[in-house]
Amino acid sequence: MTTLRQILDSKSGPLVTVSPDDAVFKALEVMAEHNVGAVLVIDDGQLLGIFSERDYARKMILFGKSSKETRVRDIMSDKVLCVTLDRTVDECMAIMTERHFRHLPVLGEDRQVVGVVSIGDVVKETISAQQFIIEQLGKYISGSAISEPILPD
Repeated sequence: MTTLRQILDSKSGPLVTVSPDDAVFKALEVMAEHNVGAVLVIDDGQLLGIFSERDYARKMILFGKSSKETRVRDIMSDKVLCVTLDRTVDECMAIMTERHFRHLPVLGEDRQVVGVVSIGDVVKETISAQQFIIEQLGKYISGSAISEPILPD
């Protein structure tokens, strides 16, 4: 079973964060620059929340707020569920599905944020694992179908 440690080891790039006092516009620029759908909101090394495209769409656009005047702290999601490196892809898929999350911060042994997994990361790994199983079953079936049965003398 693939763990989050394995997924994060295969991802490259820095942890994408913003300050709670940054303008929402700046957070959107950071997200666009790193091609991510969410950023962690960190202050003094502490995770305060997460800001996502969904937060922007539901809390800014619908209420006609200005992204250059509104602070990230005013619309971020501050109740953040985190997972640890030893969690499996299947466990994260269940959490994300049940809670309707698209991003999960991942904590290291020191309880500090070491990365983020997205629903895309989890789905990609799930598909990869299923593809591997399908290939192995195909090899097994084709190998069994070609070989001659061994009959007792």
